[in-house]
Amino acid sequence: MSDNIKDKVVVITGASSGIGEATAKLLASQGARVVLGARREDNLKRIADEIKQRGGQAVYQELDVTQQPDNDAIVKLAKDKFGRVDVMFLNAGLMPNSPLSALRTGEWHRMVDVNIKGVLNGVAAALPTFIAQKSGHVIATSSVAGLKAYPGGAVYGGTKWFVRDFMEVLRMESAMEGTHIRTATIYPAAINTELLTKITDKPSLDQMQGLYDKFGISPGRIASVVAFAIGQPEDTTISEFTVGPANQPW
Repeated sequence: MSDNIKDKVVVITGASSGIGEATAKLLASQGARVVLGARREDNLKRIADEIKQRGGQAVYQELDVTQQPDNDAIVKLAKDKFGRVDVMFLNAGLMPNSPLSALRTGEWHRMVDVNIKGVLNGVAAALPTFIAQKSGHVIATSSVAGLKAYPGGAVYGGTKWFVRDFMEVLRMESAMEGTHIRTATIYPAAINTELLTKITDKPSLDQMQGLYDKFGISPGRIASVVAFAIGQPEDTTISEFTVGPANQPW
């Protein structure tokens, strides 16, 4: 456990399941005050209740990351309830993979809206506070598909490559401007979450399901990486983590 996590106020998007849920529970157990956002409010309530029953501090609010006012509102909630914001964990994402020839254009645009615009909206919501207080930590979930190309993942991978570039420039500009904003981009491989439930192209789903059934590991493994990144001293940024099953040749 790190003293640098205790009492930190952490906003988590995509907090209703998977990596977001696991991270909220782990950080809260280490003394962080967590602010949970996602579209499924019933799940958020359940998770917040579990955290509070274990002596942790959690609040939640329904959040659609594609809507800037929702992102602004969850940052305001954090400040209203806990007085500040220290970490913005941009974790919401969709992966409805398919070959481009299937022309599932609606899914393409939905991925851009959530995976790219959701990150932009979250950063836009948190950045004024981070700049004003000259501290803050932006953490984003990319993917190993943000490091290398995979058939079936042209649009998903493209959105995750965007996250990679965006977060690196945010890190560099913050250093240049003296705002002391730390960044961490996480590139998970096969982590057992609800990510596959949005794949409507059956051959893509069968292929990915087989891969995850064979290799997938717990979202708690990513939560521990988030905690490690936050737990570093304030003068230290670990900007990238590639994480996956030890037996997966991703």
